[in-house]
Amino acid sequence: MRHTFLLLFTFFELSSYGQSFYDLNTIQTIQITFSQSNWDALLDAAEPSGNYVMAESVSINGTVFDSVGVKYKGNSSYNANQVKNPFHIELDTYKDQDYQGYTDIKLSNVAKDPSFLREVLSYKILRQYMHAPESNYAKVYVNGTYIGLYSNDEAISKKFVNKHFNSKTNAFFNCSPPNGAGQGSTDLPDLVFYGNDSTDYYLKYEIKSDYGWRRLIALTDTIDNNFSGFENIMDEDRAIWMLAFDNAFVNLDSYMGQFRQNYYLYQDDEGIFNPVVWDLNESFGGFAATGSGNLTSANAKRQMSHVLHQSDANWPLIQKILNNATYKKMYVAHMKTMLAENVGNGTYATDALALQNLISADVNSDGNKFFSYSNFISNLNNDVSSGPQSYIGLTSLMNGRNTYLMGLADFTATAPAITNITPSDSNPPLNSTVTITAAITNTNNVFLGYRYDESKHFAKLTMYDDGAHNDGASGDGIFGVDIPVNASFIQYYIYAENSAAGMFSPQRAEHEFYSLLASVSTTNASDVVINEVMASNAITVADNNGDYDDWIELYNKGVQPIDISGYFLTNNPTNLNKWAVPSGTTIAPDSYLIIWADEDSSQGAYHANFKLSASGESLYLLNPQLEIADTLEFDQQVADMGYARVPNGIGSFAIQSPTFSANNSTVTTSLSKVYKSDFSFRVYPNPVGTKAVVVIDGDYKEREMVVTNLLGETVYKTDVSTGHVMDVTPFAPGIYFIKIDNKTNRLVVAR
Repeated sequence: MRHTFLLLFTFFELSSYGQSFYDLNTIQTIQITFSQSNWDALLDAAEPSGNYVMAESVSINGTVFDSVGVKYKGNSSYNANQVKNPFHIELDTYKDQDYQGYTDIKLSNVAKDPSFLREVLSYKILRQYMHAPESNYAKVYVNGTYIGLYSNDEAISKKFVNKHFNSKTNAFFNCSPPNGAGQGSTDLPDLVFYGNDSTDYYLKYEIKSDYGWRRLIALTDTIDNNFSGFENIMDEDRAIWMLAFDNAFVNLDSYMGQFRQNYYLYQDDEGIFNPVVWDLNESFGGFAATGSGNLTSANAKRQMSHVLHQSDANWPLIQKILNNATYKKMYVAHMKTMLAENVGNGTYATDALALQNLISADVNSDGNKFFSYSNFISNLNNDVSSGPQSYIGLTSLMNGRNTYLMGLADFTATAPAITNITPSDSNPPLNSTVTITAAITNTNNVFLGYRYDESKHFAKLTMYDDGAHNDGASGDGIFGVDIPVNASFIQYYIYAENSAAGMFSPQRAEHEFYSLLASVSTTNASDVVINEVMASNAITVADNNGDYDDWIELYNKGVQPIDISGYFLTNNPTNLNKWAVPSGTTIAPDSYLIIWADEDSSQGAYHANFKLSASGESLYLLNPQLEIADTLEFDQQVADMGYARVPNGIGSFAIQSPTFSANNSTVTTSLSKVYKSDFSFRVYPNPVGTKAVVVIDGDYKEREMVVTNLLGETVYKTDVSTGHVMDVTPFAPGIYFIKIDNKTNRLVVAR
């Protein structure tokens, strides 16, 4: 017996912690307490070695942690003779502890920005287009004394790359010289190929992983000497977004400037390096050195060349990208998008003013700031002089820069127009083919990028207007391409270009994209079920390596042995074949199989490549045809308690004492009433055009309903009890997530 259904799933926002600790509208309060009165001298003494000094405690918004590692950080922003130095707080240096999942806290002292806005505002802009740190403000106290207002920037750590790239053990580099960059520096992370001896790179890059030098060398060799293979080793779109941002917003303390630094590189599981921007305190024209001259006047910054370093081999990433005709058009298209969405419509200035109003009182009371309060107020719009240096006003720079750039031939060239993007089936069956068509004018080259999972990179297919690709008549302006539906979720975008200009749809691609959800079959033909899970195993049972890891128990409730070779387990409904059961795996009748969900396949065949979340998630068991044989959705779990079917193999799930590889029915009590929610909700129609109906099933107490977009931004909020009719006409077409308490459903707005 088979059933076909639209696969809906619980969405866990990986950056949900950012809604509190990095909430832009909330100033954090961080209080550091040292037992030693000479704490500053101790931190100064430890700074050259990078060692931590143990603080007696650190309080973050009232949550107190004892025995915390603290050190000064920074290169030019640190000075032993100043009171307000940048901090790096590491909560887990001595004890296993975190604040909302974060262990590393980076606090910048705003030493080079009278406006106090450059870093936080720049990250806010950049996060619209590529993975970038969260950032807001924090008031910092040491031993009860207010040191000042800091920018609070999310660390680019292994936690960061795991959150955004779904792995953390691959090659990982901080692309800033370990000894710092300065005038006369020649050891720069410039991506120049210096040969195959890794020692030639040690002073240029700081490695953050256990290995990776050979992989970094291969990247530089590819950029310098084999650029045709660039997309096989670096995410070209993220690289282009990075360079477009640096140029548009005159961020020269970056790869684009003299020192070619302040970015990270992480190589994901597909072997692709991904750039991440860091250290934006001198964005918006705060740094003047391009490496080929200094922008000594305000007008020079407004009119900085949009193709800076196009002909300079000392900046090979820029040189090669800007000399590739398609990449250059993508670069200009990305710059136009950022300028239109932030500068041309005045959004950046509105956001800057809101941030200024938010922090005004705390800047005023900061007795250790590097500029006056009047400088702070003025620098949003006006130039500020301090000593020999002048800091250009943010709006003075960007309004003039927008006018200059948008008047250039590369920016005024007529780009293709992409409209009426239409899939042949909005919910195509799994293992079928779907055709995507679009009306495109003024183009001579069109491709569609697609992927099946957010952790993967986009593959590219040429779109045709030849009448042979389900695109209508040849030459009618309708372009088409077929995509194999090999997974339950497809993400895609379209790029078109002519000889002078390019255009993406959506314009923030590849960071944003269109989505299709496939219809997936389920079968009850198999007697193998998910029987018990433990998502928080602290002391219950160790695996073959002695580790206390998450585990999943499968059970054969039938009377015959079942060969489950080629079955799949996944906790990600957009990646149904995430982990394959090893060949030759058979479960005898009334028998069990344990899978360790520890993300460590090196420990054996039955160690999956994912972990379980103790805060709750979904789990799927699929047969070799990717038909769902069993599924489980669980809420918050309790450490060292099992979540098990009762009666064994056939019942509903309850939290109870674990019965590892044994009959669940031997336990007589459970905590299911305490830990499992007694309600669910449905949304229809879905997809929806104008009005969506939300129906609550179960208890009818009043709850808050929050609707977010794919960026995690709240677009709608209300209280509901039995049901609600929601007008979605103000919503842009796309995917949204409706959350009520700990339940989440997906909503597709389509017109």
